[in-house]
Amino acid sequence: MTVFTGHRLARLIADRTGQPALAHEADIVGRVLPIGLAAHAADALIDWSRAPDDPLYRLLVPHRDLLAPADFAAVEQTLRDDDRSRLVVDGLRERLDPHPSGRNAEAVRHPYPGTLLVLPDRHSTCPAPCASCFRAPRYTGDPALGRSPGGPETMKAALARHPEITDVVLDGEDPLAMSAADLDAYLSPLLATPRVRTIRIRTRALIHTPERFLTATATGDAAADSGARSGAAFDADDLLRLLERVVAAGRRLSLLLQVAHPRELDPAPTRRALARVLATGAEILTQAPVLRHVNDDAEVWARMWREQTALGLVPYRMLVERGTGARRCFGLPLAVVVDIHAEAVRRPVQGLAPAVAGPVMSTELGALAVDGVVRLGQGPAFALRALRARDPALTGAVAHARFDPAARWWDELTPYGPRDRILLPGEPLTPSDVVG
Repeated sequence: MTVFTGHRLARLIADRTGQPALAHEADIVGRVLPIGLAAHAADALIDWSRAPDDPLYRLLVPHRDLLAPADFAAVEQTLRDDDRSRLVVDGLRERLDPHPSGRNAEAVRHPYPGTLLVLPDRHSTCPAPCASCFRAPRYTGDPALGRSPGGPETMKAALARHPEITDVVLDGEDPLAMSAADLDAYLSPLLATPRVRTIRIRTRALIHTPERFLTATATGDAAADSGARSGAAFDADDLLRLLERVVAAGRRLSLLLQVAHPRELDPAPTRRALARVLATGAEILTQAPVLRHVNDDAEVWARMWREQTALGLVPYRMLVERGTGARRCFGLPLAVVVDIHAEAVRRPVQGLAPAVAGPVMSTELGALAVDGVVRLGQGPAFALRALRARDPALTGAVAHARFDPAARWWDELTPYGPRDRILLPGEPLTPSDVVG
């Protein structure tokens, strides 16, 4: 696999667009946000003739709008002073990583009753973080932004301590970037634990590197001449046999695939990779945040859902862009996202479930859906529902927040009344709130 980063990515941008200014901007932004571009995306996804306005260019390539003008200028002014540049860049990375769900450096977590979240530590690094990725600051190698060491033994110990666990999620940067043997080190213990019935794996590999599911060797020879980073040999058949084994063992195996634009599913290699994975018996659930200048249009979402269902994928959730990374570039007010979701689910999509969950925020409380805007006695309000909560008593709970056309995230919302604090940040409920 070939991934372009740093100066090599800047040269690629200059060659493909004919605009040296875009290459310079990518070089500056890439010093703060370590965005990489997979060769497949460069060749098959981005419309270079429309750069920088092409939606997939804005999603996958570092560009000026990812940093505030003053921040961009600060980095640019320190290019010849390594020590000062490091201070500026480190400060920006910390500011761009405010952890809306709370910082947790543990490689094995217990976010919900019955669920274990595992961040594999065996070569699971995402090969090409997108410009919108909320994890991007963590790809810098800074130990302060990393996580504690963990592995299959840590996972097995957590399973032994929590006999209530039935659902395991492999997350992190991209578990399917691991070799089949390394992934098997995590999956085999789960198959040996009968109470674990559901296994979910988050991935972008089907979009960035479909060859990972198609070939037995890496196709990075051409990249060696360009100086881009090349990956190790692929083991596609071994990986697919491993997925088949999980399904044959009677487990529900779900791949959670982020698809942010319809064109990401257009290339023939991607469609072949999707078909091979589906043939194992695994299901592929799709989700993505609503992103300004990328997919902030109801028809784009309806088209995505139509094409996904036609390919055998299951549209799962529409997400709200987190308050991390380059949110100033991609983030939108909740009211706008709610309107996009409402309009998109009204468009006819054959085979689509009655409603795709969303917009959904992943908060310190849990996964909250914004079900729409309702009119109450004291004015309009956002209707909130806990799809899943860390406190099981709150799962399914509903609350209302005062309508705020500028609010973009959960912690910017104001409870409509005292009882609505059950799902909103602030002081906890008191007995008088409940009985008053």
